[in-house]
Amino acid sequence: MTLPWHQDAFAKLKQMIDQNHLPHALLITGVSRIGKFELMQQLVGTLLNDEEIIRKDDVQQDLDNAVLIRRSHYTNMIYCRAGEINPNTKNRSKDIRVDQVRAFCEALNKTADKLQIGVIFYADQMNINAANSLLKTLEEPRENTLIILLAHNSKNLPVTIVSRCQSVHIGPAYDQDTKAWIEQHIEHKEDFDTMQLLEAAHGVPFKVIDGLAGDDFIHYQKWQNQLLSVALHPATINKVEGFDSNEVEVLSCLQHLVIEGIRLKALKREGGLVELNQIINLAKTDFLFKLLQDISRAIALAKTSVNIKLLLDDVLIVWSHITHLKTYPQILENK
Repeated sequence: MTLPWHQDAFAKLKQMIDQNHLPHALLITGVSRIGKFELMQQLVGTLLNDEEIIRKDDVQQDLDNAVLIRRSHYTNMIYCRAGEINPNTKNRSKDIRVDQVRAFCEALNKTADKLQIGVIFYADQMNINAANSLLKTLEEPRENTLIILLAHNSKNLPVTIVSRCQSVHIGPAYDQDTKAWIEQHIEHKEDFDTMQLLEAAHGVPFKVIDGLAGDDFIHYQKWQNQLLSVALHPATINKVEGFDSNEVEVLSCLQHLVIEGIRLKALKREGGLVELNQIINLAKTDFLFKLLQDISRAIALAKTSVNIKLLLDDVLIVWSHITHLKTYPQILENK
């Protein structure tokens, strides 16, 4: 079954199949948790008439073994990914290594009667040597072979790789069909404003589901409500609760609010958060962008020895005045 926010992307893939124009290499892109793996599953299932040809359970099996590539239960399908144990160091690799890609290409270059499928995820985690090793196979593909690259951001891939693939992008979703899908997959849907949840997750439905799985969403909602109140009622800045020891999480929550505010302001539309609509109507766009830069810098500085509590206080002071600022203050230049 096609996920609602995958309909356009899958229709493009289905048209390629129906017209016998499926390329030798596909690049499926989209932000983390948007469902690139699931779209790949559906494509492969359509090609092989088997919806269970590669499962996430298969992918997670035996990760403690030092292997370069893995196979699905369809003999002619292989995949490689980051996170495998490096046989030389015995450490888990954070990227896709050149030896993995070489083994991947060697397997695909073997003669096979049936369709051969190779999947790399996530391809933007290939190091430069690995990416270069893949080029020849992309430039000189064997017949009856399909290579599928999944990537969070194509900008992190060499242009030489991107140019040799047909790209299919999965964009964020804010439509009613996606809203209905989320409501089918959460308990007590009457307790939530689903569109508000979707906007907070930047249009990524699986993130909505993830966020409701534990107590994280409850904390997030509390921080969000207080941040919105601070911007509309600056005096409440002295009454916020739960920020201590959660400074980075609060900054991330504010970052999401500002990003969503900028998006809505650019689209000239209102979102599900009434308070955020009021804030963006009054705030200047360039000040929102400057605040977003300061928030991002504060989050980065949190990894250093800087006093993160003071950083958050500085950011919150600006946020509390964002609706009526005349000039934007320099708050992090000496940090």
